[in-house]
Amino acid sequence: MGFATRSYLLISVAVVWLYFISACEAGREQRYVFFLHNRFLEEHELHEEHPEYGRVYYNEIVSRLEQSGLMVISEIRSGNVDAASYARDIVAQIDSLITTGIPPDHITVVGTSKGGYIAQYVSTLASNPDLNFVFVASFRDTDIQQIPDIDYCGNILTIFDTSDSFGVSAIERRATSTCHIEQFRELELSTGMGHGFLFRPLDEWMEPTIAWAKSDYEFID
Repeated sequence: MGFATRSYLLISVAVVWLYFISACEAGREQRYVFFLHNRFLEEHELHEEHPEYGRVYYNEIVSRLEQSGLMVISEIRSGNVDAASYARDIVAQIDSLITTGIPPDHITVVGTSKGGYIAQYVSTLASNPDLNFVFVASFRDTDIQQIPDIDYCGNILTIFDTSDSFGVSAIERRATSTCHIEQFRELELSTGMGHGFLFRPLDEWMEPTIAWAKSDYEFID
């Protein structure tokens, strides 16, 4: 696997480590973010550039989340993983965190593009209305018919850009979801960068994401 050079917490070892830090009260007050990157990074090395959007600033995105005081759990996936299967592993780790006493609203799953679809499966499979989710550039109108098994659940923020093919509202998905959603916001951007806006740690999507992970839901209004 082409893991990042910095020593981030990797999914494969995260559960053991989190059991340890969660044994104290400080661990229970910490807020956690599972960050799930886009498809391009699954199929290319970290230094490789997309022909239109350039490289994925994965390290910088994770650093930005960490610098805001969030505990980030992330890895660079490889091999074009199955979204639903990968989501099951994330749900298992979330369940382990909750078992140690971490409140569900202190846990946020952030996904960009394909990572956003994985996050949507996490939302569906976890079915916990208190978890937080940020879906970035990961919805198209055809998803309702083509991916009918996604059922939103949790406090949900969707972020999209009008210049992106994935730049549409997911309000219809909320309408078809069966779980009660206490907090639901949508943020429409106009960066002019197309799908490439999520390759970079832009303030436009990162600041609202960080606020959402800290349960600052009104920041979006």
